[in-house]
Amino acid sequence: MDYKNAGVDIEAGYASVELMKEHVKKTFRPEVLGGLGGFSGAFSLDKIKKMDDPVLLSGTDGCGTKVKLAFIMDKHDTIGIDAVAMCVNDVACAGGEPLFFLDYIACGKNYPEKIATIVKGVAEGCVQSGCALIGGETAEHPGLMIEDEYDIAGFAVGVVDRKDLITGENIKDGDILIGIASSGVHSNGFSLVRKVFEMTKESLNTYYEELGTTLGEALIAPTRIYVKALKAVKDAGITLKGCSHITGGGFYENIPRMLPDNIKAVVKKDSYEVPAIFKMMQKQGNIAEEMMYNTFNMGVGMVVAVNPEDVDGAIEAIKSAGDTAFVLGYASSGEKGVELC
Repeated sequence: MDYKNAGVDIEAGYASVELMKEHVKKTFRPEVLGGLGGFSGAFSLDKIKKMDDPVLLSGTDGCGTKVKLAFIMDKHDTIGIDAVAMCVNDVACAGGEPLFFLDYIACGKNYPEKIATIVKGVAEGCVQSGCALIGGETAEHPGLMIEDEYDIAGFAVGVVDRKDLITGENIKDGDILIGIASSGVHSNGFSLVRKVFEMTKESLNTYYEELGTTLGEALIAPTRIYVKALKAVKDAGITLKGCSHITGGGFYENIPRMLPDNIKAVVKKDSYEVPAIFKMMQKQGNIAEEMMYNTFNMGVGMVVAVNPEDVDGAIEAIKSAGDTAFVLGYASSGEKGVELC
């Protein structure tokens, strides 16, 4: 008896690391010390010395049951982007610059090519957000997980000068809420998605005119990363008074997280076109509108609050980063919460 017969293939682990190295190297920043394979990732903090009062920020998350979609479609090159996005968007929400990222992949069996493909997606997410992939772990769990399945999670660390922290504490009546478009369902609500749609290859490969693609491609579209868009607003000299990443819990749970007491968010539903995938899901699943806005991003991946005079400049800056932005609503005096109208 040996470890391989027990279900853990150490040689496959070595092969995975070799295959992923080329992808990981693309993410390295000047601050990265050493290469892949050490017991810990090393990252120089020399740049932070230039800040008046540096504050470290962190975020950790996974992709939830969206990974089930990747299994059925046998498509594993974008789920890593989702893992990165869920973490770095949270760091960026506080005004931070993501510095480095670590991933954790648990699998029933280590198939080196599949693991390398997943990590290729992680690396792409890191490139999009400007952070370095400085380490990770791939763990085989024979007897605990099905051989062909895996789960992925990540952890990001970022930094911000305390004076640039986005806290939401100064949002006031009359401030404007700007929505930044999502790329689709992102990585939340898939337990409900999988109840609404039949999760088979045939169903997911079906093309829908209103989607302009297959159902599977519409659902698996990777989570949008907003790091560059938020940085563009900051670089334009505009103050982001508040920022909310619309993840699990949709509008109702996430927007209030950036609001001070006695301020509510008034969201105009007709201020933008809700993407077809959400309309299809609501109709096919007979889901109440309130539940849709309490579960999904409904086409808005990030909401920011700015002074009225900064609206045009903020939208222009966001567009310059390649994102779509629009006036979503406004802040108003009242009990903290969200009012859809």
